[in-house]
Amino acid sequence: MDIVKENIECEQLLGENFCDTVVKSEYVIPDTNPDVSEILMLKSKPRITNTEVMKGKVFIEGEVEYTILYSAKEEEEGTGIYGVTYSGKFANYVELPEVDYRMHCDSSCYIEHMECMVVNERKVSIEGIIKLKAEVYKNYDFEVIKDVTGSEDVQMLKNPAAVDKIMGTVSGDLVAKCSIKVPIENPQIGSILENDVKLHKKEVNIMENKVTVSLYALVSILYRGKDTKDLVYMSEDVPISKELDLDGVNPSMESYTDFRIDAVEYDVKEDDLGEDRIIDIEALIKSDTKVMCKQELDIIQDAYSPTIFMDMTKKDYQLNVMHGQSTYQDIIKEDIEIDSNMPKASKIIMCDADVSVTDKKLVEDKAVVDGVLNVRILYKANDDEKEFYTVNEEIPFSCGVEILECKIDMQCIAKVSLESIEAFIELDRISVKAIVNVYARVNYSTHREFLVDIVPKEEGIPEKKASLTIYVVEHGDTLWKIAKKYYTTVDLLVKLNEIEDPDIIKVGDKLIIPGRAII
Repeated sequence: MDIVKENIECEQLLGENFCDTVVKSEYVIPDTNPDVSEILMLKSKPRITNTEVMKGKVFIEGEVEYTILYSAKEEEEGTGIYGVTYSGKFANYVELPEVDYRMHCDSSCYIEHMECMVVNERKVSIEGIIKLKAEVYKNYDFEVIKDVTGSEDVQMLKNPAAVDKIMGTVSGDLVAKCSIKVPIENPQIGSILENDVKLHKKEVNIMENKVTVSLYALVSILYRGKDTKDLVYMSEDVPISKELDLDGVNPSMESYTDFRIDAVEYDVKEDDLGEDRIIDIEALIKSDTKVMCKQELDIIQDAYSPTIFMDMTKKDYQLNVMHGQSTYQDIIKEDIEIDSNMPKASKIIMCDADVSVTDKKLVEDKAVVDGVLNVRILYKANDDEKEFYTVNEEIPFSCGVEILECKIDMQCIAKVSLESIEAFIELDRISVKAIVNVYARVNYSTHREFLVDIVPKEEGIPEKKASLTIYVVEHGDTLWKIAKKYYTTVDLLVKLNEIEDPDIIKVGDKLIIPGRAII
């Protein structure tokens, strides 16, 4: 008797949880910069540097880059805009009682609230909350019995089932490079106040033994002109794509990918005329793609032999099943009123935003995702005292991502990203329009019992009692149960009793059971 086994690698989402991490620091203005008069804008970019799964919790470390735009009095009349950049660290534990060492964890973070205040003319303080999130998965890698060969009398009861099998994971290093050239009608570059890279238009395609990832990196620069107070905002959309090898995958499989920006560097260079009008920017982007497939297995639910005794080992596994995933683009519109306490806007210089998930739930056939869009707008003002002004606005939104036949007791993973944002001045208000990409994945857990080992016993053959037995079908009986009980086969019972449908027997039916004499 030869046993054919198959390896199964899959995972179970044990749970997810959040924690709030308070950050609070003071920073000194560099000697090369003038004193602070007023804070205009704070932009915070957090990223995770280390994730460690422990017993009952996940330890997450990270760093956050702060970019502060502030106004300062200059020797000439009026004020000028300056930028400073600082970096800080954060760390905290996310409690998850079910987790244990060496489990896989997907971690993420976003700014829930952050503000900057002037301590004195040479010092600023930053206080806020960074929200940390951990999703922990338990990986299963085990062998199950797929078939038994070399023995014709081994009877097997097979039950078709689909398992989400992990076909593989692949990581990619992508580089976005561009040279932004300042046109002659704009001033030369005096100082870079703020730089940013946002990823959008993401697309992942599974091919034969390959994964193709493509996306766009929107590179933006805000600078102050040389020998002037003018602020100039410029951006360029950079296409990126890469083909990654991953054996065993094909277009019929499912996948999901996380992208993150690891580092951004820029360098100001002179053009052919010797003027500072070229900005070289390079961003390092990481992609992590997991590919899965619905593998149909004829799971051996039970087995026996009419001629030999067998010891069978079964194990129960709680497996994760991906019910479905989908993406929805939500258009968010909002009018921000310019009230009497704010200077009138004459020109939008820069509009930026971060987006995050605040809540999610499953209803009939869809995942409802709530989030908030944190908008920052820098504009030129029609005011002698305040030449520049900033508006910060939190815009809540809610949308439904269609995932058919999902149920409220299933698990939902939701992620959001900003595709685009723009702002316009309309009379006494600023109109904001943003497109947010909302992704939802719905999972559920199921128990599967697998036959993992069969060992023949050396106790002789099963004893058959009589040459013929008449059996009366009882409630809960199946032909399989009856055949196993009397060490015969379903095929023989069907033949002897002239049964038309082996799946249908009725309580009270009388069946002929063969014994020593096989008819």
